[in-house]
Amino acid sequence: MTKAGFAALIGRPNAGKSTLMNWILGEKIALVSQKANATRKRSNAIVMHKDDQIIFIDTPGLHEKERLINQYMLDEALRAIGDCDIVIYLAPVTDDTSHYEKFLELTHRKHIIVISKIDQVSQDRLLKRIMQYNQYSDHFEALIPMSVNKKVGRDDLLDVIVKNLDESPYLYDPEDITTQMLRDIYKEFIREAIFDNISDEIPYAADVLIDKIDETDTMDTIRATIIIEKDSQKPIIIGKNGAAIKRIGQAAREKIEILSQKKVFLDLFVSVKKGWTNDKEMLADLGYE
Repeated sequence: MTKAGFAALIGRPNAGKSTLMNWILGEKIALVSQKANATRKRSNAIVMHKDDQIIFIDTPGLHEKERLINQYMLDEALRAIGDCDIVIYLAPVTDDTSHYEKFLELTHRKHIIVISKIDQVSQDRLLKRIMQYNQYSDHFEALIPMSVNKKVGRDDLLDVIVKNLDESPYLYDPEDITTQMLRDIYKEFIREAIFDNISDEIPYAADVLIDKIDETDTMDTIRATIIIEKDSQKPIIIGKNGAAIKRIGQAAREKIEILSQKKVFLDLFVSVKKGWTNDKEMLADLGYE
């Protein structure tokens, strides 16, 4: 009998959840940014491990609620904790245990600790961090050191997850890699390009609406609108003589082409929706319900 189930990736902002999910899957489907709180919605990756199926749930980072969009992001993470079979708590090796202690106050769900980014510290420092977490050994199922850069820990993590899943037929077609619609992945690639190419706080005030996708066997034509909060942000997104929006478009198109394996024509527009990050109706229009 096979096993199948859901594993939610939980942690503070910028802990490396999206990077980890992309690496485990072997495909880039989730937005990755050096800026914190870039992930806003849950996304799923379907990973086959031997004869078993694990559906990873990438989530926004656990953080304080500010605007309605931040409340939505926190709710997404909390729902994932409630919906999954096991939680994978990501703890960067450079963090102390304070974030983990807050996580324990939040939930008593069965979980695995992944000490991530271990390539950034010495072996002695890693061992000291492991000893710090071991004082909480009554709370977690396993503790796994991991490095995406060094490709360390993947199979160890998958083995432990499977041990904690119930017997079940596959929940999704083993040939699928995600439950997301392509338009949602494309939206995230455009948002990632905004984070990569526009500095300061503007990426946090921006979102993307996919207006239309026309597909052929050889090319996808995508029309999308970048939503921003203030009139003053529009010239920054566009740039002098359109230079900034061209950079955004080129970076996003290259990411989309790798996934689609086709040529892509990406047509970007900019629209101001004042106060959208704190407006319930506007958030719903952008898919944050």
